[in-house]
Amino acid sequence: MRTLLFLTLAACTTDTGKDSGDTAGDTGDTGDTGADLDPVCTEPTDVECVDEIIADLSLHDDKTSKGDVSNTQDGDDWVSEFDASAGGYSNSTKNAFLYMRFTDQGLEKLDITDEEALESMDWDLGGRRFVLRLNGGDSGPSCVGAAVMGQGWTYEEIEEVPEGVEFQVDDYYTEACSIINDSSGLPGSPQVVLGPWWDYSSCVETTDQPFLVQLASGRVLKLKIEQYYDGSGQEECNGQGSTSAEGGYFVARWRFLN
Repeated sequence: MRTLLFLTLAACTTDTGKDSGDTAGDTGDTGDTGADLDPVCTEPTDVECVDEIIADLSLHDDKTSKGDVSNTQDGDDWVSEFDASAGGYSNSTKNAFLYMRFTDQGLEKLDITDEEALESMDWDLGGRRFVLRLNGGDSGPSCVGAAVMGQGWTYEEIEEVPEGVEFQVDDYYTEACSIINDSSGLPGSPQVVLGPWWDYSSCVETTDQPFLVQLASGRVLKLKIEQYYDGSGQEECNGQGSTSAEGGYFVARWRFLN
């Protein structure tokens, strides 16, 4: 029997007791389908460790990402390519995250700054280099969360939301607002929910780990990261353990399940 593997992070909550910002009511996706779903949250909440995340992740208030997003349909799936290279590894902290939302027309780029993203429910996914943040918990004011599917699951086998699945929001700060890094040893790499998409020995290898992502509207999609390196770089990294290709050029496969 298949089992679900969940990260030991704080569960996504609909608590709206904190002060809300100016972007209340926008739940991110277009809502073209799934209109009968109950939203997970409708009001933004304050990001608890806002000063720390700005400093720890080198967030910006005066620039937006220059990365592009494109979409291709493959059967019922969207194959979305997005440029989160952020000017290259040595320049990444000088550039903003790329902010996007999942829609029925594909993955859509939003032109907002890092600090605007800390107050906005418009975005679902933020990427810079190998770090993929979801808009919830320590990453943003919404409640977008994910579930990491466990042993035995493949992307192709997931046709509906399994009963009892639990969604987790990004939770990488302690109560004292000290950042919790992942196990890669790479700088600026917090322990985000989507972290298991990659593994690192001498290059960023894709794991084929499937995820379920729940948006603020209640819609759920399945997601797999297929590529991080440009060109044939991912095949070289996964097969040979090294590549000279540029990183941050994602290919993501995803599909709404409701």
